Amino acid sequence: MHAFVHEGNELIYKNLNDPVIEKGKVIIALRAAGLNHRDLNIPSRRGENSIPLVLGSDGAGVIEQVGEGVKELTIGDEVIINPGLGWEKNSDAPPKGFEILGMPDNGTFAEKIVIDAKQVEKKPDHLNWDEAGVLALPALTGYRTLFTKAQVKKGDTIFIPGAGSGVATYLIQFAKAAGAKVIVTSRSKEKLGKAKEIGADLAIDTHEDWESLLRNETIDIVIDSVGRATFNRSLSVLKKGGKMITFGSTTDDEITINIRQFFYGQYQLFGSTMGSTEEFKEMLDFISKHQIKPVVDHVFPLNNTQAAFDYLRAGKQFGKVAISINR
Repeated sequence: MHAFVHEGNELIYKNLNDPVIEKGKVIIALRAAGLNHRDLNIPSRRGENSIPLVLGSDGAGVIEQVGEGVKELTIGDEVIINPGLGWEKNSDAPPKGFEILGMPDNGTFAEKIVIDAKQVEKKPDHLNWDEAGVLALPALTGYRTLFTKAQVKKGDTIFIPGAGSGVATYLIQFAKAAGAKVIVTSRSKEKLGKAKEIGADLAIDTHEDWESLLRNETIDIVIDSVGRATFNRSLSVLKKGGKMITFGSTTDDEITINIRQFFYGQYQLFGSTMGSTEEFKEMLDFISKHQIKPVVDHVFPLNNTQAAFDYLRAGKQFGKVAISINR
């Protein structure tokens, strides 16, 4: 089978042996995969490693083989992969041993994958292959952030810096489906317009004076994944006693905070990452109920995955970048 791998110090499209079926597992002929920022960072984390690793966490496809003991799935089923490994029940934090598909295990940028049947769910009927392929990791991240951590409710106002990220596009749609008001920011006028198209109520320029523009808004929840560049600016518009949730950092990880201002404001700060299998199933039910579709910005064929990496690294996308496979 063909796959896109990290090997040595290089990213390579090459031929690998087909995976072999095992007890309790299934082999999926993949139709699409989704590119995440995590994939961009894995080569530097692995360093020079002679063992080829198939990259990719998100994917969807058709069951090709079923291992002994698998009862819920049959050959021909259209499925989506849950990339969160070893986190079955919802809990305050991931359990020890939690991993994400695509390192250290081989991932989804390949024509086939063998994976534990517990990591597989039926594909929502309203999604095409590209939409299903880019769904899992960012949608699960957004779902846990918004519902488990922020505990959003109807009538809340949510502030999301960085409207163009994959997770942000899910957050906007999830929050609107839950009856919340959504305010977003971006440096790009085009991305601000697209954010409004998918449900954002107010879209403001990153370089504007947020406190002045939002002085008549009551921000109940801030969801910030940018890091140092926006953390304190985001905190400045949050209501006293409000919730701030962070799930990533596209700028510097370390920030400086006025702790006295923070505790006098009685703010609540939460960290979040990925989610459990329970939350994954809840998320799939939620998007099916509300007919929510991922925003797919661009699709690249598997043999041109390097171009997809370059495109995502440039940061011009609004939504997700998909990899087309076996089509």
